[in-house]
Amino acid sequence: WKSPDIAGVLQALDELEQVRHDFPFGTDGAVIKVNERALHPRLGETAKSPRWAVAYKYQPEQAETRIHQITVQVGRTGVLTPVAELEPVPVAGSVISRATLHNMDEIRRKDIRIGDRVTVEKAGDVIPAVIGVNLSARTGQEQPFAMPSACPVCDGPVIQREGEVALRCENLQCPA
Repeated sequence: WKSPDIAGVLQALDELEQVRHDFPFGTDGAVIKVNERALHPRLGETAKSPRWAVAYKYQPEQAETRIHQITVQVGRTGVLTPVAELEPVPVAGSVISRATLHNMDEIRRKDIRIGDRVTVEKAGDVIPAVIGVNLSARTGQEQPFAMPSACPVCDGPVIQREGEVALRCENLQCPA
């Protein structure tokens, strides 16, 4: 799309948002450029990017679903990560059934409980994440979650290093 003014650029962004899900590839935004190359040196650049081009990101697609369970994954560095096991829901071209909850601080901050109705999105149109809880949908049957006191893979002890949010499996021989 080309436009001589900002109104046309904004209209093109709206049009692109309507058709972007029809593309054979994923896109989460557009790049707006000044085409007149003679203006590029005058507009200049920052240390990271030219001032004659700017990225525009669309709001991520969101959907509401229910958390059936919260499981814990153990990463290669031993960090325990809570994961929401969700009622499958389509979001931005794929069906989401799991989403990271990051850590216990995030679960507390968002007041996430097993059985909650939650809003999910694909952060950066890629990584499924729980972004909020529908508190008005609570029935009283929702259950608070607690991180395990032992590694769910090797049953070894877990620690929380001073100044860190993450829990870690201390067992260097843990298969995870």
